[in-house]
Amino acid sequence: MTEPYFESNRPSVGTIHYPFECMIHSSAGSRWIVHAHWHINIEILYFLSGRAKVFLGGESHIVGKGDLILIHSHETHSIYAMDEENVSYIVTKFDPEILFSTSRTIFESKYVLPFTMAKSNNQRVFAEAKIKDTLVPHLVQEIYDEFTSKNYGFELAVRTLICRVFLWFLRESQDQRLNWDVAHSLKEMDVQMLQKVFEYIDDNYRFDINAQTAARICNLSYSYFSRRFKAIMGKTFTNYLNYIRITEAEKLLLTTDKSMTEIALEVGFSNSSYFIQQFKQFKNISPVQFRKKVTNENIGIGAPLMSKDMI
Repeated sequence: MTEPYFESNRPSVGTIHYPFECMIHSSAGSRWIVHAHWHINIEILYFLSGRAKVFLGGESHIVGKGDLILIHSHETHSIYAMDEENVSYIVTKFDPEILFSTSRTIFESKYVLPFTMAKSNNQRVFAEAKIKDTLVPHLVQEIYDEFTSKNYGFELAVRTLICRVFLWFLRESQDQRLNWDVAHSLKEMDVQMLQKVFEYIDDNYRFDINAQTAARICNLSYSYFSRRFKAIMGKTFTNYLNYIRITEAEKLLLTTDKSMTEIALEVGFSNSSYFIQQFKQFKNISPVQFRKKVTNENIGIGAPLMSKDMI
C-alpha cells in the first residue's frame, strides 16, 4: 500500500529556506514528470516547449508552449509529458504568506483566501493566445532569472514580481465575474473569525468537531457564529467541514490505494456510507467512480498516479 505524497516545506539541513522557489522542469519522451502530490504552496506553471497533460484533482488539461496553469494551495496535481520532443516549463512555487505584508490585513485577506483552498471558480488554465500580449510571460521569466541569479536584493524582487502576477490573476478573475464571494466587503472581525475557524478545521477535521466548539473559539454565540459563517461562506459550518474532508479524501483517492472505509475514517467521517453520500454531493460522482475516472484517463500512458515519488 502506498502512502500519500505531499511536498514538504521544511528546508534541508544546512540550506537556506526561501518562501518561494523557481526552476525549470524538463522531460524527453512520453513519461510522468511529476506524480500526484499536493503541498501548501501556490504554484504557477509556464510551458516553454512540448505538450503535457496536467491533472488538477479529477480534471485533466492538455497544455503546450506558451500556456500557463495556476495551481492552488492544497490542490492535488500531476503532470505527464505527451510528446517525444522535449517538454519543459518554468515552475514558480510560493507560500501564500508572501502575499501578505508584515501585518495581515483585511485588504489582503479578502483576496488571498480563495487561493489557499483547492476549491475555486477562478480560471486555472490560460492559453498562449490569452497571455502572450500581457506582461505575464515576461514576469514569470523575470522571476526565474532573479531567483537563479540571486543578485543582491533578489528576495524583494521575486516577491514583488510574484505579487504582480498574482494581481493579474485577481483582475482577470474579476473581469470574468468568477471571483469568490468571500472577496467582497468583509469586516476585520470576519476575517479574524474565518482564520480561527480555518485553523481549527485544518488541525481537527479528522476528529468529531462541531460548530459549537468553533463558536467558542471565536468567542461568539453559536447562533451568531452560525448565521455569520453561512452569510460569508455561502454554506454552513458542517457543509464547509465536509467540503474540507472531501478535499482531503480526494488526495487519498488519487495518491493511495486505501479502501473507501479507510479513507472515510482517516478524513473524519464516521462511516463509509456517509462519506460516499457526501462525496457524491460535492463531486457529482462516487469516490470509486472518481478514482476509476482518473485511472481510465491514464491507461496507456505509463506509471499509475498512485505514487509517493516524484520523477
